[in-house]
Amino acid sequence: MNVYRRITVSPIAGALGAEIGGVDVSARLDDETVSEIRRALLEYLVIFFRGQRLDDASHKAFTRRFGDIFVHPNFNTGADDPEIVRVVRAPGDERIVGEEWHSDTTMMPEPPMAAILYALDVPPYGGDTLFANQYLAYESLSDGMKSMLAGLRAVHSDIRVAGPQVGLNARRSIKVREDSNWRPTESLHPVVRTHPETGAKCLFVNHSYSCRFENMTDRESKPLLDFLMDHGHRPEFTCRFRWEPGSIAFWDNRCTKHLAIHDAGPFHRRMQRTQIAGDAVV
Repeated sequence: MNVYRRITVSPIAGALGAEIGGVDVSARLDDETVSEIRRALLEYLVIFFRGQRLDDASHKAFTRRFGDIFVHPNFNTGADDPEIVRVVRAPGDERIVGEEWHSDTTMMPEPPMAAILYALDVPPYGGDTLFANQYLAYESLSDGMKSMLAGLRAVHSDIRVAGPQVGLNARRSIKVREDSNWRPTESLHPVVRTHPETGAKCLFVNHSYSCRFENMTDRESKPLLDFLMDHGHRPEFTCRFRWEPGSIAFWDNRCTKHLAIHDAGPFHRRMQRTQIAGDAVV
């Protein structure tokens, strides 16, 4: 385990996740503190901060200490600041963002490496977020399955999460592009990716974006793809985070999946998210 001098690190589950203390992320952080936060992210895959106070400028400044900001193509609907996604859930919403197990924006040729989600207004209960360790998902597969998956690639598309054909904007508060000029984005990614910083292998398929295997039909792909996607969030691979105002979740999008639980009932939930640009999946 890493030794930390500038921050405190308290694991919250056996599979992944740790709360970080002793740091105000809105401050001008020195390089050593930023390095320790990044090491904690690589060690625990998702890290959480409590009691933070961010405005848009400090949220983006903290994000940029870890890389360039990624602008989401489908949430970029002409809002005030395309670098920040306003994640809003209102009473009566039939759907919410992220209610299926997914990694973010994997239809892109270079999906984001991470995301930083900050809570402004949260329910007194409900609206938790689950995270799943995709290193463990891969490591727990049989040798035969690992051998079969080697070299296999999957088609990732945003056809299920944006565009006029899904009609999501009529069913939830947060909006995506549904204009007639929208076209799906598709990319081919390895089913098993190698993390560019740790060098470890992890499973890289998810319900929101993974459609089929390369050179196979949807029907041919479905049995194995469904197994892999469901296997990836077995309970022993997961942690659960309960939000408070001022909480931050910072996750490594390359080796985790996550899910927003749609159980906030009569309550509002208001958050904002930045994403950090990533690399090609190998």
